[in-house]
Amino acid sequence: MTQPFVVQFDPVAFRLGPLQVHWYGLMYLFGFLLVATLAEYRRRRGRLPVSRDALGDLMFYAMMGVIVGGRVWYMLFYYAGGPGWIWRDPLALFKVWDGGMSFHGGLLGVVLAGWWWSRRHRLHPFDTIDFVAPMVPLGLGLGRLGNFINGELWGKPGDVPWAMIFPGSRDEDLQLAAGNPTLTERLQQFGGLPRHPSQLYELALEGVVMFAVLWLVSLKPRPRYLVSGLFALLYGCFRFAVEFVRVPDPQLGYLAWGWLTMGQVQSIPLIVVGLVLLAMSRRAPVLPLAAG
Repeated sequence: MTQPFVVQFDPVAFRLGPLQVHWYGLMYLFGFLLVATLAEYRRRRGRLPVSRDALGDLMFYAMMGVIVGGRVWYMLFYYAGGPGWIWRDPLALFKVWDGGMSFHGGLLGVVLAGWWWSRRHRLHPFDTIDFVAPMVPLGLGLGRLGNFINGELWGKPGDVPWAMIFPGSRDEDLQLAAGNPTLTERLQQFGGLPRHPSQLYELALEGVVMFAVLWLVSLKPRPRYLVSGLFALLYGCFRFAVEFVRVPDPQLGYLAWGWLTMGQVQSIPLIVVGLVLLAMSRRAPVLPLAAG
């Protein structure tokens, strides 16, 4: 095995005096800007019968849904101290500089924001969700790229040709190598255990593949619920699969059977919802498209 690539980037993109702008934050910003740009493009082509200002409101509410939903969900299900923070240290919810966002919570936040916005504009909620769903993978992919640059959420040790070294996993590498001659040899040879770049797997599957599939499907007249159902099903399956080569959150570990993770548990309902929505789409009317 040749010397693996060492994932060691400066997480700070640039500095403005005492202010540090991190790549991860920029990925969120780029994601929101890209989604907003494509949303306006699709609105002009008749994919959602609303004004530009109304669409701007939807994008703002969706952004708030991602941030608030992602943070609250993380604190409820992933926080190291457990949900006891609610009464012990309620201000922990706002300590975003300590890290901690959950996709599943962010998704729920977007769905609720879209549902509320749709009621205000007298639209079917799933017309709105179907409109937004094809663009979400862009933000997902950029978020995983931010994880990769940060050298976090790495995968398990592997001997695939593209395995990489993550310096942040040093303590875990030492624990795994203890008493294992093969891993000890690799650790000494490479200075760390080569690992699956699970962030890049998720970037490819949740970002590139999902965007391509959903965008192509949404270009043609399609029944209501179809795009949303595909999104939920694809994300649930992709996330469940990648979790097999991704190290679980250290504060949680495996939940059962030595392999089940919180990410997999929370992806199962998405798979079910996706299948239900796809079944509903078979009985739903085909929605006509305007220009384009």
